[in-house]
Amino acid sequence: MLYVLICKDKIDSEELRKEVRPQHLQYLEDFDIKLAGPILSHDQTTMIGSMILLDCENREAAEAFASQDPYLSLIHISE
Repeated sequence: MLYVLICKDKIDSEELRKEVRPQHLQYLEDFDIKLAGPILSHDQTTMIGSMILLDCENREAAEAFASQDPYLSLIHISE
């Protein structure tokens, strides 16, 4: 089943996002990601979040995926 994860970044976290990106990309390799990328601000250059289209068994698996993503604990706002 496909799940869309839309994550908002904490304010002023772009530099930390760039530092953590290699770990985030490595983490994604273990999952069936159909589409992913940053969400940009109105200036079209500043990253302010992420969107991931994930194929997994159920909602619990999608939530487990999100909870272990290196970006979540460092730059994304938990809601």
